[in-house]
Amino acid sequence: MRWFRGTKRPPFIDVTEGAGPGAGKNWVRYLPGLIVGWWLLSAAWTSIYAVPADSEAVVTRFGKFSHVVTPGLRFKLPWGIDEVTKVPVKRQLKVEFGFGTPGSSSPFQSTDPSEQEREKRMVTGDLNVAVVEWVVQYRVNDPRAFTFKVRDPEVTLRDLSESVMRQVVGDRTVDEVITVGRQEIEFEALKEMQRLANLFETGITVDQVQLKDVNPPGEVQASFNEVNQAQQERERAINQAKGQFNKIIPQARGMADQKLSEAEGYATRRVKEAEGDVARFNSLLAEYVKAPEVTRRRLYLETMQDVLPRLGRRYVVDAGLRGVIPMLSMEPGDHPAAQAVAPRAAAGSMPVPSVQRPTGSPRP
Repeated sequence: MRWFRGTKRPPFIDVTEGAGPGAGKNWVRYLPGLIVGWWLLSAAWTSIYAVPADSEAVVTRFGKFSHVVTPGLRFKLPWGIDEVTKVPVKRQLKVEFGFGTPGSSSPFQSTDPSEQEREKRMVTGDLNVAVVEWVVQYRVNDPRAFTFKVRDPEVTLRDLSESVMRQVVGDRTVDEVITVGRQEIEFEALKEMQRLANLFETGITVDQVQLKDVNPPGEVQASFNEVNQAQQERERAINQAKGQFNKIIPQARGMADQKLSEAEGYATRRVKEAEGDVARFNSLLAEYVKAPEVTRRRLYLETMQDVLPRLGRRYVVDAGLRGVIPMLSMEPGDHPAAQAVAPRAAAGSMPVPSVQRPTGSPRP
């Protein structure tokens, strides 16, 4: 083929040229750099850590306590020389007894259902059984004590809380536990739990103990409800009776005080009137002794002046007069004979005056 003539052949390269016995081990020279890079990366990875805002970190060096650090980005010795345990010191934690909240983040917050049934059954002081559910809310106030002083402080808190609650409930009757003694139980349980937590150096502060559902066992629930209803009806009847008592008794006492006041006022008035009458009689007696006839006449006139206006219209006739009917139409002052009665009465004559029959009047 002529077209191939005169063309140059490509150069031949021998790949084995210059290769010695160690030509396949050139990568070894990069090994120190790889080791140094891995060392630096692992050191940085194991020495930098962050503490959340609601927590503090307890740092241990070779397993021994070193120090406590506050929230933020922190550094420690790498490769496990320093170990960090984060403790939530600004968050309120809780443990539940006799029940469990679904979705809780802490494995120590509640137990399994079979254990919950055992926790909430308690014997009271009168040898009855009560079903008690409660919650303990707490905070960690000493991260070092919480980490090193007690093994499994959450489990320890659960154990001492259950022990204290059984002790407090066992000192009371079932009626006190279920009805009126709840606040007292919560207060005493809180005080005793805090005392034991301080004694064991758990680093825990118990903030609140709260009773949830407190009931008798399900086997006697219906009977207990009937007794409870009867007690409520009794209390309601007592309250109604007290209400009526408080309404009627003060009213009766007020009426009695009013009657007493009126009687005292009447007695005082009568005494004063009697004293006045005595004084008036004594003064009249003194005047009567001085002038008996004048005093007698004056007393008579004063009496008639007071009595006669209250009698109204009256006719004074002669005892022997027969025709009385024609005189009934007379008005005072219409006839001279009627006007003659007044002067004779004013003269103070004791006999009753007679009225003359008018002239020309028909006789019966």
